[in-house]
Amino acid sequence: MNKRNYQLELENIINTECKQDRPTLLLHSCCAPCSSYVLEYLANYFKITLFYYNPNISLEEEFNKRVAELYKLLKFNGLSDDVEIVVPEYNNNEFYEIAEGLENEPERGKRCYKCYKLRLEKTALYAKEKGFDFFTTTLSISPHKNADWLNEIGEEFAKQLDIRFLNSDFKKKGGYQRSIELSKEYDLYRQDYCGCVFSRLC
Repeated sequence: MNKRNYQLELENIINTECKQDRPTLLLHSCCAPCSSYVLEYLANYFKITLFYYNPNISLEEEFNKRVAELYKLLKFNGLSDDVEIVVPEYNNNEFYEIAEGLENEPERGKRCYKCYKLRLEKTALYAKEKGFDFFTTTLSISPHKNADWLNEIGEEFAKQLDIRFLNSDFKKKGGYQRSIELSKEYDLYRQDYCGCVFSRLC
């Protein structure tokens, strides 16, 4: 069985559906560095709203710091008038509930899968409620995140809710490297762990 090319699937959507009008996209954002390249890439094709839902982040101070960096990113990349940021109320207990019993799982294990699912479900529900044309996540830009899982989960919720998931693997075509370059250019805070207490202890 051939491995799916999510980047090619994304390009097909752009080439067939984003030439005349920009569809609306709810983009789950994990942080400013990961969002930097994704916004640079997609802003000409989609009307984007960033959805910063990350209850996995273990300290509210860290959570708020990453929110501030998103606003800083929009200021420097010139998208502050075009891109809205939605920040659901911080509730770390939502993450601990799904992580119970999986505290000793390795990174990229079952705990991470359930964390992806938690965040994408909330994103999908908000996209459905607000009538977005598509939803997706910036998470696939990281070489530490499983793009197959992310796309599998996104498609699952898209089918359940009768909405459209934008398949992607943003690390492709130099996306991850470009995010590093943009982070340096905009002097963005680039954290060295995903946010949850378990990854911080690794």
